[in-house]
Amino acid sequence: MSNKMLLIIDPQIDFISGSLPVPDAEPAMNQLARYVDDHQADYKCIIITADSHPMRHCSFNSEGGQWPRHCIADSVGSAIWPPLMDALLKYPDKVEILHKGVYSDREEYSIFKNLESKERLLELISRNHISEIDICGLAGDVCVADTIRDAIEIHIPARISVLTRFTPSLDGGATLDSLIKTPLIFV
Repeated sequence: MSNKMLLIIDPQIDFISGSLPVPDAEPAMNQLARYVDDHQADYKCIIITADSHPMRHCSFNSEGGQWPRHCIADSVGSAIWPPLMDALLKYPDKVEILHKGVYSDREEYSIFKNLESKERLLELISRNHISEIDICGLAGDVCVADTIRDAIEIHIPARISVLTRFTPSLDGGATLDSLIKTPLIFV
């Protein structure tokens, strides 16, 4: 078995067909579900990040933030995209879901901004001797990009590959494309 991790950022209903949809997210997440089925053997673990906001969160328009209400904890919109969840449920020993955005007064675009989830992710990387991380998800220019920046900043001891076909962006991919040019990122 390889020492690879698949890190899927925020594949949640609100970012696909809900209150804050990313263009082309639905076909990308449906393709990702098939990819998980076809390639799960390539990965020691599959980590899903998920926004889990309180009902009042600083990122919401109603609270002075820039986004509509989205991914409120325990709401339908916060659920993992059903076709992807169906694929993940076939491999329960490999899958773990980590939450972020749980505090009402701070934004956590990156999973590394949530201290509990950061510690768990670093533990999984260390315990599984992860040397390669394939990253994808929603949205490429927001939460995926922030996670990549933080991974570089804290010197994750793994090569990061961006699976761009499963990473649609609100900005059409410009931010993600500029990050991929960073020497630590490979496609």
